[in-house]
Amino acid sequence: MKDVSFGQIYPVDSPIHRMDARAKLLITIAYIVMMFFVNHYVVYGVIALCLVAVVLMSRVPPLKVLRSVRAIIFLLIFTFIITVLLNRGGGEEYELATFGFYLNWGPFYITGTGLLNAGRLACRLLLLVLGPTMLTLTTTPVALTDAIEHLLRPLKVIHLPVHAFTMIMSIALRFVPTLMDETEKIMNAQKARGASFDHGNIFKRATALLPVLVPLFVSSFKRADELSDAMESRCYRGATGRTKMKVMKYRAGDIIAMLLMAALLFFVLVCAYNWWQWEWVNAFLVC
Repeated sequence: MKDVSFGQIYPVDSPIHRMDARAKLLITIAYIVMMFFVNHYVVYGVIALCLVAVVLMSRVPPLKVLRSVRAIIFLLIFTFIITVLLNRGGGEEYELATFGFYLNWGPFYITGTGLLNAGRLACRLLLLVLGPTMLTLTTTPVALTDAIEHLLRPLKVIHLPVHAFTMIMSIALRFVPTLMDETEKIMNAQKARGASFDHGNIFKRATALLPVLVPLFVSSFKRADELSDAMESRCYRGATGRTKMKVMKYRAGDIIAMLLMAALLFFVLVCAYNWWQWEWVNAFLVC
C-alpha cells in the first residue's frame, strides 16, 4: 500500500511544483488526448524523453514515479499477450515476407504485426499512467480541486453545483492515502491473527478480504461523520461568499509550458496524419 502514489504529493521545491495547478491540469488533459493519436515507436520515444525531462525538473525520484506502474502491471501483461495471440497480422504470405515468421495454433497466432501492435499498446498504457502520475505527485489535492473548480466555472451558468462537486473530489483525494494506511494496518492486524491473503484460489482470497473490508467501511463512515461534524462546527455552509487563501495566477512559466505542450500535440498530429505531405515526417518516422 505504501507504493501507491495516487493522491500523494512529493513535497519539494521545483519549477513543476511551482506551476499553476490549472496549467498542469490542462497540460495533463492535452497529454492524455495526445496519446491516443500516437502510433509510431519513434514518437513514443520523443514523448518518453519529454516525460523524463519533466521528471528531472520536478526533482521527484524516478523510482517513485515508476511505482505507479505496479497498479497496472497485470493489465499491461494481459493486454500484451492477448493482442499478440489474437492478431493475425497481414496473412501468412505477408508475415513471412516482412518478418520471416508466422506461427499458428488453432485460434492463436504469433506474428510480427501482432508483436508490433502489442508493443504500441503497452507503450501507450505505460505513458498514460506515468503522465498523470506527475500531476498528483507535484500538485496538492487542494490546488488540484481549486483548478478543477476554476475550469468548470462556466458550468455555473446552467446551475450545476461545481463547488460541491470539487469539494467532494478534494475530500476523496485527501482520504486516499489515509485509507491506504488504514487498510495496511487492518491487514497487518488480521495477519497477526493468522489470516492469509496470498494463498488459495481467487475465491478464497476474495473471502479472506471480508475481515478487511468490514472494518475499513466502518472506519470510513466514522471518519466521514467526524468530518461532517468538524465542517458544521466551523460554520461551513457551501460556496456562498467564500474566498480563496491562495489566489491562482498564471505566470510566464505556465504559459511557456502550455505552448510547449501545444507544440508537442501539433507534432504528434502531424506525424499521425501528415496533412501537408512533408517529406521530413516520413523520413523521421522511418528512422
